[in-house]
Amino acid sequence: MNRSDLELVMAVRQQGSLAGAARALQIAPSAVTKRLAALEATLGLRLFQRTTRRVSPTAEGETLCERAVTLLQGFEALEAELREQQQEPAGPIRLAATLGFGRIWLGPALARFQQRHPQVSVQLQLTEQLPDLALEGFDGAIWLWHAPSQRASEWVARRLAPNQRVLVAAPAYLSRHGPVRGLADLAQHECLVVRENGGSAGQRFDHWRLQRSGEVAIQHVAVRGHLSSNSGELVRDWCIGGHGIMLRSLWDIAPQLASGELVQVLPEYVMADADIHWLAPYRAQVPRRIRLLLDFLASSFAEEPWKLNPTSPAAPPGSRRTR
Repeated sequence: MNRSDLELVMAVRQQGSLAGAARALQIAPSAVTKRLAALEATLGLRLFQRTTRRVSPTAEGETLCERAVTLLQGFEALEAELREQQQEPAGPIRLAATLGFGRIWLGPALARFQQRHPQVSVQLQLTEQLPDLALEGFDGAIWLWHAPSQRASEWVARRLAPNQRVLVAAPAYLSRHGPVRGLADLAQHECLVVRENGGSAGQRFDHWRLQRSGEVAIQHVAVRGHLSSNSGELVRDWCIGGHGIMLRSLWDIAPQLASGELVQVLPEYVMADADIHWLAPYRAQVPRRIRLLLDFLASSFAEEPWKLNPTSPAAPPGSRRTR
């Protein structure tokens, strides 16, 4: 069994079909069929179950794929290390990130990093469900929550930046419905609920866990409202339109707060559970290009640029205007 065999079985597993694997590997479908059959004959095992709709790994095939990920990463790390000893950092970096933060803040940062290191290629997948980073071949993820489903012995984590969710509303809404003077008042207001994927296990979206600045105690507040969605952007639009009070991350609404479209409600309370983290599969040797990226992101986000320059997320550090 050689490297090309491992790449073949991984392509079949990831694509779910022999034709898809052929496209991914840029070879003829007949070559995939023959090579897979030859590999199964050599091993004396059936690695995949074929149906007219999908090709799925057998138990033995799944075991081979799990080991193939580690072995292929080893090949890539060795090649990258040898290249980096002779020249600028080079090679691919495959990342996952949540949709909103990935688009607004991470995307511009990655573009700046790639310009600094032109031999590095970056592939970013935006998603609301954290992938199995190791099995699916990701080098890391920039995520807004911890990942309890991943065993600590198999992944590493680093906090890149603090982040808080705050209560906000449009001035027009507060003019119509009156001010909010305490947490108890929230029960009398229309609250806009975001039902996004990726939160903590068992999370109640209609229960906000709020913490007063400087205090440890967390207060659970049940909220109600007639509008809710799994789209944070839609809920933000409703809030700007004056339809209720929203709990939202500062990085997502910094421009609206700066412009006055939104104002904070009970500014002494926050929900501090959405810090920005780097998550990555454990590796004994981390390629230099990934170490450089991690340090770059930590430097870019450590000062919470959404606070310092809320209207220009793509501006590089050092070009921020004062608040």
